[in-house]
Amino acid sequence: METPVSNSLSVAQPHKKAPQWLWPLLWGALLLISIMGMSAAEPLFRWIEPEARHVIYDRAEFYVLLGRHLFVVGIAAVVTIIVGVAAGIAVTRRWGSDFLPLVAQLASLGQTFPPVAVLALAVPVLGFGTLPIIVALMLYGLLPIVRNTLAGLQGVEGDIKMAAHAMGMTPAQILRQVELPLAAPVIFAGIRTSVTINIATAALGATVGASNLGDPIISGIVNGNMAYVVQGALSIALLALTIDSLFELLQRQLRSRISDC
Repeated sequence: METPVSNSLSVAQPHKKAPQWLWPLLWGALLLISIMGMSAAEPLFRWIEPEARHVIYDRAEFYVLLGRHLFVVGIAAVVTIIVGVAAGIAVTRRWGSDFLPLVAQLASLGQTFPPVAVLALAVPVLGFGTLPIIVALMLYGLLPIVRNTLAGLQGVEGDIKMAAHAMGMTPAQILRQVELPLAAPVIFAGIRTSVTINIATAALGATVGASNLGDPIISGIVNGNMAYVVQGALSIALLALTIDSLFELLQRQLRSRISDC
């Protein structure tokens, strides 16, 4: 006599996905713990630098450095997004198509110069402080946004735009209601790449007097204290992971909204 097979064995159990907000929450919590509780890890850093007099960077509070870091990256991101998306829109219109190669080359030029070289050129003109690193981040973060804006807008099928035109839409309405919504996920991916790269690049601002999370790294290199370097690098890495996971969450929500429309 055959033994009946249980339905629980014949039917595969569905794989339960982790909530989308889990990773941003996790990385954000680790960032908060590292920023607020850095001094609690003194035994660990003492193991890294047993002969150092101080192993916890104390020239400024880490939460203050975090705020300054976010300020610099945020200002550069806002300006870069406005300029990059506007330039991408302009050169994909009929009246601006002749400037497309020029805009693409100028955007690429920003990443051909190392950020250190940009800072060296900017300091004599702009002086020490926050402004030179903001300029460097703007030039360095422009290419991903321009490139993805061009790819997103050029990827919209001509039939869709022709259908919108046949419905009586003006060019401005087609851009606002058809092209930009369809290109939004690609453009958003470029913004995500630009901001994440600049979170790490902003640490160079500490070399020109722009105090941020790069301060412990530069101080550790100058003084030969690897504990300082680890503290700065860890904080920047956790910040980058937090912001990148937030962008990923927003990107998924954006795609799901577009697919539902």
